Amino acid sequence: MFSHTYNRYIHHSGILRTYMTEELVVNIAEDEELEKVSRLGVIGVIWSELNGGIGPWGTLRPLFSIILALIPFIFLGQHFNRQHEKANSWFLIQLPLLFTVILWFLLYVWSIGDAFFVSSRIVAKAENE
Repeated sequence: MFSHTYNRYIHHSGILRTYMTEELVVNIAEDEELEKVSRLGVIGVIWSELNGGIGPWGTLRPLFSIILALIPFIFLGQHFNRQHEKANSWFLIQLPLLFTVILWFLLYVWSIGDAFFVSSRIVAKAENE
């Protein structure tokens, strides 16, 4: 609860100045309320704050998709995100790119980033629903 007090005075330059002071009221919990708090409840609140309230799978899903995307040539990160058409298309695109190693490497790195960002969007969309 906040209460505001306004103090007005005329500054030596003749300007009317207004200052607002705030008083902060602190309520201390009763002993009975403190007994209701358990270690498990505290751990639950800390865990919820650490993973943003999306749960352990929502936290680990983007990392898991990166691990799958690190396997070269088969684009498992895209399959994991249920983007089978994209994975199949990239698989077919990589065949001619294998002749030019640099372009294949760019596609490979792009697929890892894409798997991570799409998985992050899936988690965010599930959280908002």
